[in-house]
Amino acid sequence: MLRFSASLILGIVLFLFEAYIVMFLKGNSVVHLGSLQQFITAWALNFFFVFAILTHIKMWYEEREESETQTF
Repeated sequence: MLRFSASLILGIVLFLFEAYIVMFLKGNSVVHLGSLQQFITAWALNFFFVFAILTHIKMWYEEREESETQTF
């Protein structure tokens, strides 16, 4: 549940960061998406990207804890 919530929030943060980079590089002051569907699509892609990264970190951390408990 924590990964899901963090992914939703970080997905929006990542979207805003990407939009800022595009605005800076193109010299624009506004990002025009065209429709709500395009925003939701970009947010969903960022959500799954962040969720995959957080899942990988969780699995790495659990594997690391297991190896530390086995060595002692």
